[in-house]
Amino acid sequence: MRASLGLIVALLCSECCADEVLFERDVRPILKQHCFHCHGEEANPESNLDLRLVRTMLKGGDSGPALVAGDHKASSLYQRIVSGEMPPENKGTLTEQQQQTLIQWIDSGAKTARPEPEVLTGPLITEEERNHWSFQPIVRPSLPKVNDVARVQTPVDRFLLEKLEKEGFTLADEASRRTLIRRLTLDLWGVTPTPEQVQEFLADTSTDAYERLVERLLASPRYGERWGRHWLDVAGYADSDGYGPEDVQRPHAWHYRDYVIEAFNKDLPFDQFITEQLAGDELITSPLTDLTPEDARLLAATGFLRMAPDGTSAKVDNPNLARNEVMAETLKIVSTSLMGMTVGCAQCHDHRYDPIPHTDYHAFRAIFEPAIDWKNWKTPAQRLVSLYTTADREAAAKIETEAKAIEAARLEKQKEFIAATIEVELKKFPEEEREAARKAAHAPDKERTPEQKALVKKFPNLNISPGSLYLYDRKAADALKKMQDEAKAIREKKPAETFLHALVEPADSKAKTHLFHRGDIDQPKQELKPGGLTVVSLNTGMSPIPEKDPSRKTTGRRLALAQQLVDRRHPLTSRVLVNRVWHHHFGRGIVSTLGDFGALGTKPTHPELLDWLADEFMSSGWSMKSLHRVILLSQAYRQTSDAPEKLRDSDPDNLLLGRAPVRRLEAEAIRDSSLLVSGLLNEAEFGAPVPVMADNSGRWVLGIENLSAGRPGPVIPLKGEEFRRSVYVQARRSRPLAVLDTFDWPSMAPNCEVRRASTVPPQSLLLMNSDFVIDVSKALASRVAGKSPDDAAGQVSYVWSLVYSRPPQAVEAATALTFLAEQAEHFRQQPAKKGEAIAETPEAEAMTSLCQMLLSSNEFLYVD
Repeated sequence: MRASLGLIVALLCSECCADEVLFERDVRPILKQHCFHCHGEEANPESNLDLRLVRTMLKGGDSGPALVAGDHKASSLYQRIVSGEMPPENKGTLTEQQQQTLIQWIDSGAKTARPEPEVLTGPLITEEERNHWSFQPIVRPSLPKVNDVARVQTPVDRFLLEKLEKEGFTLADEASRRTLIRRLTLDLWGVTPTPEQVQEFLADTSTDAYERLVERLLASPRYGERWGRHWLDVAGYADSDGYGPEDVQRPHAWHYRDYVIEAFNKDLPFDQFITEQLAGDELITSPLTDLTPEDARLLAATGFLRMAPDGTSAKVDNPNLARNEVMAETLKIVSTSLMGMTVGCAQCHDHRYDPIPHTDYHAFRAIFEPAIDWKNWKTPAQRLVSLYTTADREAAAKIETEAKAIEAARLEKQKEFIAATIEVELKKFPEEEREAARKAAHAPDKERTPEQKALVKKFPNLNISPGSLYLYDRKAADALKKMQDEAKAIREKKPAETFLHALVEPADSKAKTHLFHRGDIDQPKQELKPGGLTVVSLNTGMSPIPEKDPSRKTTGRRLALAQQLVDRRHPLTSRVLVNRVWHHHFGRGIVSTLGDFGALGTKPTHPELLDWLADEFMSSGWSMKSLHRVILLSQAYRQTSDAPEKLRDSDPDNLLLGRAPVRRLEAEAIRDSSLLVSGLLNEAEFGAPVPVMADNSGRWVLGIENLSAGRPGPVIPLKGEEFRRSVYVQARRSRPLAVLDTFDWPSMAPNCEVRRASTVPPQSLLLMNSDFVIDVSKALASRVAGKSPDDAAGQVSYVWSLVYSRPPQAVEAATALTFLAEQAEHFRQQPAKKGEAIAETPEAEAMTSLCQMLLSSNEFLYVD
């Protein structure tokens, strides 16, 4: 190792072409990653050696100076590193390139970019860290000048064309109308267009046909279901607590899901959307016992802060650890979804790569501590907020009084009937025994004397109870049952009581936040006040988060955070949001690491475009639909996926976006589109989720669990609920629906920053064998047969238009007809199984096979 490093240094020196190496820019990040943990962060660094400054390295520690400027071999810092003694194994070893940088820096005089501070009080954030692109103010750039002006539809095109033209390329030709309507409908609705919708668009010869198509799609409730699902990913939405094997259900979490869908459909300004989710409870004015519809909506929004995995409703070995884990996961969701920063990496120590000190993490935690107070904890069940109003309670009380009156009358009747029945039975006794028998029969069981108990045991017909009355007087028992049913029917008229899975900060919170040394809750240190990221405050000058807002009953901290995040000066929020929207339209973000805009994240491919979009988004009033229009109306979005071979070779990853990307559909779009084309899709909106259960083979399928003595009981029909859109399927962390899970349905741990699209054998196996795929194929076959009975060619044409949004080519139609004929003959030759009724004709079975092939094809599973 030493010989190779010396040779490299010699070569670098001989060529005299290496850039000047500076501590702050080149060396400090290496030491921060590997060494500051022991030699810098602690009040008393190990061996009294502080590596955060050059002057403290020159001073050294217990073993003397760590640095000899101009001589790397004489520097103990280098000696310890090259020998492998330092850093310790759990801190990782320096790469060869990092060691080369260290050698070059020492030998060139251990230079700094500027004079170092005389005193270090707390964490040091350098100018280099502050100058990272994502922490810079968002400044609207001027629109680039381009040559191919005819291709420009929106300003988006100018930014892309500028880079393409520098490489000698331009945007690809516009895709066909059929391609565009399928692409748009899948992007905005998450399902394929119907043949009727395709024909309507093809027949529209107006110059603004495409623009009006975009507006129709944005105006549909299907838009909110599609784009609400995208947000639910980053919010970590789940209908269960996760954490352990119990995976306790959250029966009321769906109110948050519905809030999100409705917000997208109404195009709720996104700054308001953020504010309501972070601080809806701090905005309400009505009492929790009598919420107005608007305040109930605001409280439903706070479900965002209740989505993290939570094991505190079950028995855990260390309750305090479980409680603090809920807080940690909540902070991860907030920071990655809204700030694009891995704040959680500073939970136990200063962030190794980004300027997020350990103290910043706990100051950020202090914003949420009054509402998520681990020392005054409420379990998930204790947090629920009833949506009952005063009027509901009054109505329920009135109905209960009416029901109780009937119950009281029934009890009186019951006494009469039992007494009358006893008298009938006593007539069967000798007259001299009747009085004793009467007393035994009427005496409560616990008060009977030994003699009476013996008498009742000898004559069981004396032991007449409400449960056995029907054995003696069926008419009387039926009358009582009728009164009982009447009371039940009256009670069913009560307003249904539902609850919100919400976050509510108590007005008298005294919660304090202490820095946990190394993230250990049992090692609390100094108290910390609420605050955002220090680096953002340094770059923007925004006001700090107040400890208490005197105008509010709550601390107001989360509301202050929301106001800070949606401030135009904040460098992260709008960038993160528009980048995520871009990702969903093009399959890749301008910054590909959607949840990490820090040093380990990727740099933006088009930084000026990102800033222009961020500024445009805020200038439009934080309108998500306006942002869609800017992107969707661009020529860049309308491109064909074809491109010249030279461009493909030059830009294989399509970073320049000189062609439309080909993308595999997400799990929900595959399932929902399959239901749509088969005619099964239930478009009912909102409400409780469709439940998930295990089938006989242990796979998770839709259904109501019906277990008796641990064994499956009769199937409970879902009455069409099983055909609802996937966004309404129960999202149990431990029970991912098999058909969705196979196609990369996200695991909420705690949230999903970006979905991955895999291509694995289980997907093909599911498409071949899944009951779901077979059932929708049968339904699709029945649909096309009903459309064109006795017309195989017409059926082929119709199924192609349903599945692919286009007619079949001549060769495809001919091949399909041949396949249908051969398959029908094959099924016709199959011997009937003994005792099995023939359910389908050979022709229907053949069409089912063809439909299953089409639904399993790449053309259906991908969008270009």
